[in-house]
Amino acid sequence: MLADPANLAVLGRASMELPPKKNETMNELSRWDPFRELEDMQHRLSSVLGRQTQRRHDGGRESITVAEWAPLVDISEDDKEYLIKAELPEVKKEEIKVTVENGVLVLSGERKLEREEKDRKHHRIERAYGSFGRSFALPEDADAEKVNAEFNDGVLKLHIAKSEAARPKQIEVKVS
Repeated sequence: MLADPANLAVLGRASMELPPKKNETMNELSRWDPFRELEDMQHRLSSVLGRQTQRRHDGGRESITVAEWAPLVDISEDDKEYLIKAELPEVKKEEIKVTVENGVLVLSGERKLEREEKDRKHHRIERAYGSFGRSFALPEDADAEKVNAEFNDGVLKLHIAKSEAARPKQIEVKVS
């Protein structure tokens, strides 16, 4: 008999067994497996968030959930420009597309899955492949007409100039 999940404390225990009632006998002992419970909780969260859990070839669930792939970015600025650095390992320059429209910079592309070779057998593929997309709302002081991109060693650098009007100007104060 399982406890009502609504009455359980919010400590992550979703299936807590209650002790048997007066005239009931316990027919079965089960060993508590905390990893199984974590795996079940991960599966439930993944289904709520719309992510798929990987399946093993033997029909069991894989313990790792692979999310949709999106490149990681760092965003910084100085007084002249904004800089977006995106990690795009094993993505060819030709597979990357950068667009700016209506104040939104969109980075999209695709990382293709390696084909299995005759002499090589893949046992596990955890890295995500396929199409990706990231979008960034540009600040008001960004000049959408002055965006430059450079790609080197799997890192895409997007330089977005700040508009001249937004740059700080030093005004000389005269003493009279």
